[in-house]
Amino acid sequence: MRVLIIKTSSLGDVIHTLPALTDAANHYPDIQFDWVIEESFQEIPKWHPTVNKVIPVALRRWRKDIWGMLYSGEFKKMVSQIRQEKYDLVIDAQGLLKSAFLTVWARSNLKAGFSWKSARESLASLFYSKHTVVSWKEHAIFRTRSLFARSLDYSLQQESPINYGLDSSRLPTMNLQGPYCVFLHGTTWATKHWPETYWQQLAQKVSEAGFKIQLLWGNEKEQERAKRIASVSDKAFVVPEKLSLVQVASVLSAAQGIVTVDTGLGHLAAAVGVPTISLYGPTDPGLCGTKGEAQIHLSSDFSCAPCYQRECTYQGNKEVDPPCFSRLAPDRVWQTLETQMAKRQAS
Repeated sequence: MRVLIIKTSSLGDVIHTLPALTDAANHYPDIQFDWVIEESFQEIPKWHPTVNKVIPVALRRWRKDIWGMLYSGEFKKMVSQIRQEKYDLVIDAQGLLKSAFLTVWARSNLKAGFSWKSARESLASLFYSKHTVVSWKEHAIFRTRSLFARSLDYSLQQESPINYGLDSSRLPTMNLQGPYCVFLHGTTWATKHWPETYWQQLAQKVSEAGFKIQLLWGNEKEQERAKRIASVSDKAFVVPEKLSLVQVASVLSAAQGIVTVDTGLGHLAAAVGVPTISLYGPTDPGLCGTKGEAQIHLSSDFSCAPCYQRECTYQGNKEVDPPCFSRLAPDRVWQTLETQMAKRQAS
């Protein structure tokens, strides 16, 4: 059986799709997937053994230069790749008009996706011949797993274990000195940032326990923050260059423990199965938080949390900024991480 997946972005959403592939392979051992995905994430599907071909698109880049897209021939090449194979089924796992539009080009008599009430953009459901109803109250991973189960006609229990199916042999060897922990300190919203002074205090505790620290970064601002965090300990150091996603996955998979804010790389940490402490201040992990083996969520119980605001509007006294993270102090984070790492070592 050959199936085409449409799931272009974002990083967390792409990773959330992987357990559904594992479920499908458990029921159909001969199943093969091709995957249409944003060019910046095209490395990820290759880590799953059921993925045969990856078809990169550049919807984000093309939006900024539509005429350039048309004249460059990139769009024509994408359509040609999508139409190259005849598929038994096409699954739009995104539920947006842009992803539904991509299903038009696929050669298949059966195109599946979320129903009118379940799709992120209801009009997308008009492009499908088979529809799946899933409550918005369910976690994003379960929603996607349910979509695949109903599209491929197999049963799925809500308590079924999550298996991302990543083949670690497909990751490069980074030859980093250890043992080490990883700090994923970069995120988009200002309110999601754990205070820098807290990262510095945690770095001291981690290094005193005998661990080196990998401080990953993705842009110049994050690199400067990493350097400031690293300055408190001679055992903390900054990765000397910007890493690709596959290199980041390799660094994460060999770590003893990971601390992350609410960011896409946190979901990658969950996928590689390393003990991970995820910190949530203005957001709630209930519907989109990390899931997997050895994942611990620490959520703030501050008076206004979760507020889901990109900018903090709290008017009271602020011990730290944002104030919701005052409930997630470095001592608590370190104790939780230390416990999880000890459990893993003992197992």
